[in-house]
Amino acid sequence: MQAYLAALPGWKRAVGRHLDALIAKTVPGVVKAVRWNSPFYGVPGQGWFLGFHCLTRYVKIAFFRGAELRPPPPGSSKDPLVRYLDIYEDDPPDDARLARWIRQAANRPGWDMK
Repeated sequence: MQAYLAALPGWKRAVGRHLDALIAKTVPGVVKAVRWNSPFYGVPGQGWFLGFHCLTRYVKIAFFRGAELRPPPPGSSKDPLVRYLDIYEDDPPDDARLARWIRQAANRPGWDMK
């Protein structure tokens, strides 16, 4: 994971490292992996609850059961359960709100970790 985060381009490197640290702080014992060129975060026995991907202009956080979070993250998906939060260079996320979503997401069943 650290090699992946170190390889992120420009401002996205700081965002990736910040997200990784916030997730690790919010969910003790979180499992991390890079799958499909994206970091994934999960809880043993429950599955993956979150991943993020760097796009050209923003970093997209995917909450795999985000429609169940209160309030749900703002971005919708083709999958009715998935919700997104986009982070732009000049618009950092609210860490307190993000931590609440992370905590809620980690307490729900996620995608199979196999």
